[in-house]
Amino acid sequence: MADLAASLRAALARPGAPSSDFDLNPAVERPDTVKLREAGVLIAVTLDGAEPRVLLTKRSSGLQHHPGQIAFPGGKVEPTDADVTAAALREAREEVGLPETLPEIVGLMPSHETVTGFRVTPVVAVVREPFTIMPDPSEVDEVFLTPLSHLLDPANYMIESRRWRGMRRKYFIVPWGPYYIWGATARMLRALAAQMAP
Repeated sequence: MADLAASLRAALARPGAPSSDFDLNPAVERPDTVKLREAGVLIAVTLDGAEPRVLLTKRSSGLQHHPGQIAFPGGKVEPTDADVTAAALREAREEVGLPETLPEIVGLMPSHETVTGFRVTPVVAVVREPFTIMPDPSEVDEVFLTPLSHLLDPANYMIESRRWRGMRRKYFIVPWGPYYIWGATARMLRALAAQMAP
């Protein structure tokens, strides 16, 4: 497990390219008038089980934005947050009950720009100790853990498409069991897989 933390740290120290929802959709352009809002998400790799797993949430079906989608804990940077890491840790505590003292930050990934106007920085951490998952029902319908090995295998990623705002939009998916992981979450995981590749 110590080797995994070291491997993640070494991989994230290497230069990486920013990603975006526009990677597969060059015809879609962000309006110049849109000012990107900073956000942080926590890619928490738990090390307390038989194998390393990544914590993911299924967003509440009652939310206005992205209801029912699979996401990392995280959100926009608030004025009280020191930086994107602080925002990601705060949101993880609020959304799933992860104590802010448990994650060991191993590095930051290059930012991901969403079509909804956010510049998201993925904060990668290992969580060595078990904790009691306590989803906030106003934000999270479900919390689940996905094997890191599945998410790091490029062969598990596919590209699908659907119509969005009058045009067909492509996006990554990385299904696991009953969960349909897609969009920005899948794109950031695909970037992590590329960063971890030998």
